[in-house]
Amino acid sequence: MERRKFIERASLATALTAIYPFGSNVYGANSEHKFNHIYAPHFGMFRHTAGGDLIAQIDFMAEHGFRALEDNGMMGRSIEDQNKIAKALERRDMKMGVFVIDGGDNWKKSLTTGKQEFSDNFLATCKKAVEVAKRTGAKWMTVVPGFYERNLPIGIQTAHVIEVLKKASDIFEPHGLTMVLEPLSDTPELFLRYSDQTYSICKAVGSPACKILYDAYHMQRNEGDLLANIDKCWTEIAYIQVGDNPGRKEPGTGEINYLNLFKHLYSKGYRGIIGMEHGLSVDGEAGEKKLIQAYKDSDKFN
Repeated sequence: MERRKFIERASLATALTAIYPFGSNVYGANSEHKFNHIYAPHFGMFRHTAGGDLIAQIDFMAEHGFRALEDNGMMGRSIEDQNKIAKALERRDMKMGVFVIDGGDNWKKSLTTGKQEFSDNFLATCKKAVEVAKRTGAKWMTVVPGFYERNLPIGIQTAHVIEVLKKASDIFEPHGLTMVLEPLSDTPELFLRYSDQTYSICKAVGSPACKILYDAYHMQRNEGDLLANIDKCWTEIAYIQVGDNPGRKEPGTGEINYLNLFKHLYSKGYRGIIGMEHGLSVDGEAGEKKLIQAYKDSDKFN
């Protein structure tokens, strides 16, 4: 009888190992390391170690202490894949971070122009985003208002953006969702580039559904003085992303003191997601190990 029970237990353990190849820690409490913050990797960051399968990558993230996931391209995935990802995150007790609202107009003149075609497309995409958020458990969605319209005064462009964001807020508010506006540094043609500019737009929209995504990489490039500017814009910041500068790689590869930044965010009471919006400084499995260690080192502020 005892031998039969032992065999049954061994068979169950073997089955669990087959299903969860990175450990028997099924529901997400990490046995290796516990971070202070909720850091969110992207798919592909651990592809050399965990393999190409998306669910295996989620399992690997969970086993190494990461409690959230970001996926900018979630809206472009099939409903089947969205559902699979959502189930894996729930099983691992992980949160879904931002995905990008993109109807094809983010990287050109669009919302700043005031043209109806761009407004209609953006709002239709927002409605689709609500359904994606419901399926995946996401609460935040990244918004990029597009490029400057150089033929219009900046005040007119700003008014156009505020007007359409108010309409978008009406879409998201009933569902408890938040679009987070991201000032970027990729090109000077982008309309939204500074934290104070984004702060003023959020204040003008005046909705809990319209807040700031503060990406420290972009803001270091555009304006610097990170801690002071975070403090000034704090009431409108709902989401944080990071990447070191120069290079947009993991913390510790550039000039930003991420240990101090993470400590500052924690001391201010931030318990939200910090998106790992960057590449890796070293290729292959060695680079993925280095990435994990970089976050351990930058999170040692207690």
